[in-house]
Amino acid sequence: MIELDFSKLGGLVPAIAQDDRTGEVLMVAFMNKEAWERTLQTGIVHYFSRTRNELWKKGETSGNVQLVKEIRIDCDNDAVLIKVHQVGDVACHTGYRSCFYRVLEGSSLKIDGWKKE
Repeated sequence: MIELDFSKLGGLVPAIAQDDRTGEVLMVAFMNKEAWERTLQTGIVHYFSRTRNELWKKGETSGNVQLVKEIRIDCDNDAVLIKVHQVGDVACHTGYRSCFYRVLEGSSLKIDGWKKE
């Protein structure tokens, strides 16, 4: 199994989820070693919640799971890019397709994305 360097951020590595078809960045979260291993074992992305201090399977309650299509590891082995098939087309907990649905325009944020109603 490929070992990531979990020593730099207190046992965590940044994980970027990207739509495997469009290249759209869907979200950025963190993985600990257990989340990494579960992701590799199951083919479904798991993360570590810093606010809840617990492991979570993306979409466990919403049904909007992320199926792994490809994993890329950066040159320092301390960050991952995961190309996913986003089931349900919603990655953000707010209901938007991507967590990056706001655009900075001057000193304000403009909504630029769709939200599942």
